[in-house]
Amino acid sequence: MRAGLAVLALAGLVVSGYLSWAHYAEIEPICSGVSDCERVQTSDYAVWAGIPVAVIGAVGYAAIVGSLLLRPEVTALLAYIGVAFSAYLTWVELFRIEAICQWCVASALMITAIAVLASVRALRGGGAPVGWFQTNE
Repeated sequence: MRAGLAVLALAGLVVSGYLSWAHYAEIEPICSGVSDCERVQTSDYAVWAGIPVAVIGAVGYAAIVGSLLLRPEVTALLAYIGVAFSAYLTWVELFRIEAICQWCVASALMITAIAVLASVRALRGGGAPVGWFQTNE
């Protein structure tokens, strides 16, 4: 299960890294004809507290990868925070910007899958590495 979480988090890191690069390079992200990534990427909501949301996503996915070395509950908590932030951003896309970005949808699906897998892993109580990160309860 840890490997699946790592793959999903790394995929999320690639997507958010690409959108971060597009933001700083000031280029239009590659987008299908059905979505409007440019409109989303250049909206007032694309930057939060002076930081592009794609960079926040990249940090979040990197934190999830790192958390796989810790207790499963840490990964689950980070995933829940990611889902909440992603849900907010999806709401913003739908009701404020009135445009959808395919990359954002992909990221939302990835963080949701991560949250599901992380929850199952935490509930099973397994997967925590042996050593000083784990308590013997």
